[in-house]
Amino acid sequence: QVQLVESGGGLVQAGGSLRLSCAASGTIFSSNPMGWYRQAPGKQREFVARIRSLGSTIYADSVKGRFTISRDNAKNMVYLQMNSLKPEDTAVYYCNIGIGLNDYWGQGTQVTVSS
Repeated sequence: QVQLVESGGGLVQAGGSLRLSCAASGTIFSSNPMGWYRQAPGKQREFVARIRSLGSTIYADSVKGRFTISRDNAKNMVYLQMNSLKPEDTAVYYCNIGIGLNDYWGQGTQVTVSS
């Protein structure tokens, strides 16, 4: 059983920063890619960032240069450092891990950016 628990969300002013954390438990291998997605009210869930086992990363164009994803394989943790936040970054942020053909999700953490 894989469980993902996000933390670190909150309310921040535009231009501010937040750091999200995701703790993974269960049968987790360092080779599994981990990532972040977000869902704003009335919109579909969208990709934010992903990091592979050896550290290669990919970002959505909307966050490139502002967000940084990282992972600590020894602790089964993945992080999302979010800088220069904009009101359009407001959403519930979800942690994701792909294991084989399965995707696992956390419960999400709310990020609200005020203008």
